[in-house]
Amino acid sequence: MNDEHYMKLALAEAQKAFDKGEVPIGAIIVMQDKIIAKGYNQVELMNDSTAHAEIIALTTAYNYLGSKYLPEATLYVTIEPCLMCSGALYWSKIGRIVFGAPDEKNSYRRIAGSNNPFHPKTAIVGGVLEEECSELMKDFFKKLR
Repeated sequence: MNDEHYMKLALAEAQKAFDKGEVPIGAIIVMQDKIIAKGYNQVELMNDSTAHAEIIALTTAYNYLGSKYLPEATLYVTIEPCLMCSGALYWSKIGRIVFGAPDEKNSYRRIAGSNNPFHPKTAIVGGVLEEECSELMKDFFKKLR
């Protein structure tokens, strides 16, 4: 399996959020070529500003593994993580983060700048299926207007 394959699965999670009127961000966590967690934004559903796709996927992965660290895992998320999610990812010690589209308004880079908010051993890859991830977000916000 490759990054594009798993990002397509994260996009399927984002579509679930879109269909429920949530900002369409989806995430999956993979370890040893096995999906151990999935999540999509549920902020409106749960009336909880912390119910981001990444947080939901992290909690699911911790429960699945019975561990609070994920150094051997990869997170696939359709949009670049926000600062809150970056903090949670830092503490998870996740091995790798792969994101689809950048988020100039709400990403960690907006506040952290060039400072890396992730664990020093975390590898970061961006731009995987960027166009598809970006289009889903654009379609969502066009629908709202």
